[in-house]
Amino acid sequence: MKKSDLLRFRSISSIHQALGLPKPQHPLISLTHFNEKNQFHMQKPPVYDVLDFYKIKFNAQNSGRLKYGQHYYDFEEGSMMFMAPQQLVGAADDQAGGESYVLLIHPDFLLGYPLAQKIKQYTYFSYSVNEALHLSDQEKEIVLSIYNIIARELNSRVDEFSQEIVVAQLELLLSYASRFYKRQFVTRRATCNTILERAECAINDYLNNQKALDNGLPTVQYLSEQLNVSSGYLSDILRSLIGQNAKQYIHEKLVEKAKERLSTTDLTVSAIGYELGFEHSQSFNKFFKNKTRQSPLEFRQSFMNA
Repeated sequence: MKKSDLLRFRSISSIHQALGLPKPQHPLISLTHFNEKNQFHMQKPPVYDVLDFYKIKFNAQNSGRLKYGQHYYDFEEGSMMFMAPQQLVGAADDQAGGESYVLLIHPDFLLGYPLAQKIKQYTYFSYSVNEALHLSDQEKEIVLSIYNIIARELNSRVDEFSQEIVVAQLELLLSYASRFYKRQFVTRRATCNTILERAECAINDYLNNQKALDNGLPTVQYLSEQLNVSSGYLSDILRSLIGQNAKQYIHEKLVEKAKERLSTTDLTVSAIGYELGFEHSQSFNKFFKNKTRQSPLEFRQSFMNA
């Protein structure tokens, strides 16, 4: 990537200007409806953007292809994407013929409201583009109704209630997105189960083939990279399937492997801990006891005496 390809937009007004759009009604939030009459347009668009604000994109209809990061993804059906500040966002390479709504929210707009902190808890803001939320017709109607309320508030005369109403609608939109993503994990359970199976294969390979000995403890980042999904998406899938996030899942696999080695080999506790990726035996002892309420030696002795 060339530095000349990268643009950083620190304000919503600056990206409006780059897109040839009118100035936003409010400096800290804007909602733009792109369609055949109001098409995306930028002179020499950058390959990548970095935004200092939240971006929520609702694709009502889109026959083109969008590029985010280094991935392309088709959006022929209604879908939503969520991007947090400081993320790398690729430029769209084909917006013709599509219909979409782009909501930009500067973090300062939320100051003084509980949503300012709560929005950071929505993990789908860290999802990759190929993990977009795909909406049913009924879900699209709900999203569109919220967007329309926000648009009316932003385009009408601002009063003392305007910001409160918009923030309330944003919180409602994010709550619905959480519900819809949970539904998507259920309706795409076959795909999710495949990810779970691949996760088990990846972690078993890591622990059984001395990768932990060479590279240290397995991490959520390592596992998500092996599965080609974002760490947040992986955690949410695992939570929906087995009630554990990715870190908890990895820890459970470490405990299982430790128990196996303690009960089937004569290796010292230190050697087993080192084999699993722990740099120090004290760290392994503390981890194992925290998870099982027994030290590794106590577990080995109880197993032998059983």
